[in-house]
Amino acid sequence: MSPESLIVWLVIGLIAGWIAGKVVRGTGFGLVGDMVVGIVGAVIAGWLFPQLGIGAILHNAFLNGVISAAVGAIILLVVLRLFKA
Repeated sequence: MSPESLIVWLVIGLIAGWIAGKVVRGTGFGLVGDMVVGIVGAVIAGWLFPQLGIGAILHNAFLNGVISAAVGAIILLVVLRLFKA
C-alpha cells in the first residue's frame, strides 16, 4: 500500500467516523477511535453492500467511499452501543 493510499484511507475513516459519531448520539471515541470506527465501518460496508446487491452509490470514488464507510460505521456504532449498555 502506497503512502498516498494510506492517507486516503485515514481521511475516509476520519470523515466516516465523525459522521457516524454525529448520527449515533453519545460519547465519542476521540480522533483515533473515530478513525478506527470509520475504517472498520468501511470494511463492514465493503462486505455487506455486495451481499445485499448494492453497488457504487456515486460515480465519485472518494465520496462513494465516505458514504459507504459512514454507513458501515453507523452500523458498527449501533451494535457497539447495544453491547455497551
